[in-house]
Amino acid sequence: MDIAPKFLLDHSEPAAGSNAPQPTDDALLDAYSRAVTAAAERVGPAVAHIQVQQAKGRAGSGSGFAFTPDGLLLTNSHVVAGARAIRATFADGFSRDADLIGEDPHTDVAVLRIGAAAAPAVELGVSRGVRVGQLAIAIGNPYGFQHTVTAGVVSALGRSLRSSSGRLIDDVLQTDAALNPGNSGGPLVNSRGEVIGLNTAIIPMAQGICFATAIDTVKWVAMQLLRDGRVRRSYLGLAGANQPIGRRFVRHFELPNVAGVRIESVEPGAPAARAALQPGDVIVGLNGQAVNGIDDLHRLLTADLIGLSVEIRLLRGAQLLGRSIEPAESV
Repeated sequence: MDIAPKFLLDHSEPAAGSNAPQPTDDALLDAYSRAVTAAAERVGPAVAHIQVQQAKGRAGSGSGFAFTPDGLLLTNSHVVAGARAIRATFADGFSRDADLIGEDPHTDVAVLRIGAAAAPAVELGVSRGVRVGQLAIAIGNPYGFQHTVTAGVVSALGRSLRSSSGRLIDDVLQTDAALNPGNSGGPLVNSRGEVIGLNTAIIPMAQGICFATAIDTVKWVAMQLLRDGRVRRSYLGLAGANQPIGRRFVRHFELPNVAGVRIESVEPGAPAARAALQPGDVIVGLNGQAVNGIDDLHRLLTADLIGLSVEIRLLRGAQLLGRSIEPAESV
């Protein structure tokens, strides 16, 4: 019977007039909670609910965030694709129509402008130094529940994710911070409140497998969009499919490849046609780099190759051929 009164006494309020210090909320929070709270308070005012009006009365929504004080916002390309009107609404109720500066479906990045002066803005971090296991905090508007905060860790680095255009998005962060439809375009931030990724996708029906485009990639794409309204890339003008290469060809020609790109068709007048490439040819190299498939070819076709004469290596029947080709600018 003596145990219960002692237990209660140990947890009772100090007597009236006691000088014992009262615990504050901050003291009761552990380091994890303090980090999440501080990051959410720092970043939350810059996060917007993006509402989109599309053709035929259709509507969509997602998230975005201001990254400059003069009202430039980042979001996903798939959030604003086909938009006739875009509106951004912030946590304090401020709402304004947004203009689309540019979008890049290949990396799922878009830049908007709301034209507001002195808007709250996030600090863009550096994803290059992100480590597996570090704290990751997502802020967005899942299912219309505005300014929802979830937290987890960075689960993996260097993932690749297929975009809506069919290209791979490289250097993707994987996180178990819960993301749902409506989180797309929102920020993934570290414990200091610096944005390390642009929340992009989830694996449906999976538990905590979510993805964010690394902020280093996002910053590069945003710079191109602000300068040109799009990301410039080169192209060859052909349709192809991945094709394994027989081991005897690999050994005979001492190829670094295990596969290449089999040409299915060539666009008339395109660089591939001018270089006399033919359906059935298997591309194994471009500009001194091995091509093991369509994804390799996409990575190599950068703006640097536009109008530049480079060598393309291909297998035609039992021959290994080299051709000069001048990639053109993709439109």
